[in-house]
Amino acid sequence: MLRVTLAALHLFALAFGLGAVYVRGRSLTERPLTLGAVRRAFVADSWWGIAAGLWIATGLWRLFAGTEKATSYYLHNDAFFAKMALLIIILALEIWPMMTLIRWRKAVAKSSDAWQPDEIVAGRITKISYIQAALGLAMVVAAVLMARGYGYRGP
Repeated sequence: MLRVTLAALHLFALAFGLGAVYVRGRSLTERPLTLGAVRRAFVADSWWGIAAGLWIATGLWRLFAGTEKATSYYLHNDAFFAKMALLIIILALEIWPMMTLIRWRKAVAKSSDAWQPDEIVAGRITKISYIQAALGLAMVVAAVLMARGYGYRGP
């Protein structure tokens, strides 16, 4: 039952995360960019963070606990390494939006309605969010390949 629970949580996290990162980007496309749109982006960003944490935690658990396949299977699979490379890119791309949105949250908390978001910065976060969503979909393809034995080099 642990195997099924971990797999389900892993996939739920993927679904919620991809939806949240897309909504975060979509919320920041409104022009003029309103405080309400930014607050929607904050909510989506929070869900993106929760989903990413769950996605990584369940992935590591599945990798090291051997609930699906032995750890050696993953460590000898090129599709797994492609999936991990995509995850690293997604995480690296997240650093700037995360730091920016943390600053924005503080600014909103401090000055509330007087604060004005930078639409150029919002546009950059939108582009990064959409790229992350696309990379997440590419991870799904790598996961499907890996689960079907593609990329396995054997020990």
